[in-house]
Amino acid sequence: MAVSVETQAPAVSSASAAGAVAAAPVAGAQTGSEPAAAERAKRPQKRRGWTGYLPFLPFLAVVIGYELLPLAQLVGNAFIGKESEAFGLENFIKVFTTPLYQQSIVNSLWISVVSALVGIVVAFLAARFAYESSPRVRNAFTLVLNMMSNFSGVPLAFAFMILMGNSGVLTLLGQQWGIPFLADFDLYTGEGLLVLYIYFQIPLATLLLLPAFSGIKKEWREAATILKATTFDYWFKIVIPNLMPSILGTLSVLFSNALAAYATAYAVVMNNYALLPLQITSKFKGDVQIDNATGGALAVVLILLMVACTLINNYFTKRASKGREIV
Repeated sequence: MAVSVETQAPAVSSASAAGAVAAAPVAGAQTGSEPAAAERAKRPQKRRGWTGYLPFLPFLAVVIGYELLPLAQLVGNAFIGKESEAFGLENFIKVFTTPLYQQSIVNSLWISVVSALVGIVVAFLAARFAYESSPRVRNAFTLVLNMMSNFSGVPLAFAFMILMGNSGVLTLLGQQWGIPFLADFDLYTGEGLLVLYIYFQIPLATLLLLPAFSGIKKEWREAATILKATTFDYWFKIVIPNLMPSILGTLSVLFSNALAAYATAYAVVMNNYALLPLQITSKFKGDVQIDNATGGALAVVLILLMVACTLINNYFTKRASKGREIV
């Protein structure tokens, strides 16, 4: 028995030695790879040469030529008086003291705010319908929204003239059937423009809200049900607060979209209704004379209104997003 024990011991030790020898290269490779990786991380990355920025030159040329230079010229015209030709606020004083321009600003703000609010409410309900529908219905609904969102401008104005103009199909039917809203509807007024604006605001707002609804988790509904929360509590205390940043962002887009809309309004009322974009265009393409100074001041007022709306919306969006996200 002593002999057998002595003969087995060298066998075990030789096996362990062979394993150590076999494992040594692997350990050496691992320890050697760590310094190599650290050394590669410490190496300064190669900076992109000036040739790497060549693809951005066409984009930069477009931005400078079609955005920055016209904007600079516009601002310059706004601060150079038409009659005095001196640098000052003469044009802005004229804008804010002339009743026509005052009414144009008020009408543009009124149509933009109302159309944005109505559009966001209807779009929220439509996005909720798409969220709760089957994938097949959702895809068909998205397809219709894409087509409707591209139907704007002059074609939209022409379609409403056929349907709800003075001799439109719906207007004649309203007169025949005794429907006051259709029979007495005047498309060529502020109320008619408001209906047009609401129509093209709804598809855009719905498309912007659909991705936000995809972030709603099913666990929220289950947790609300376990805690015996009502449907009202679920939507107004859980879902809507978490969707509020997206809702406010969409509302800002709708306001800016309506404030700067031009083609639809011009095709319907031309210059017969006081609207800020129409007044701006009339100053640069007037039948009698061109008034770059007043047109520039009106354009700067429009830009400032849009910037102010964006800043206010960003402020409330940040406040709404703090502590509202549910993980």
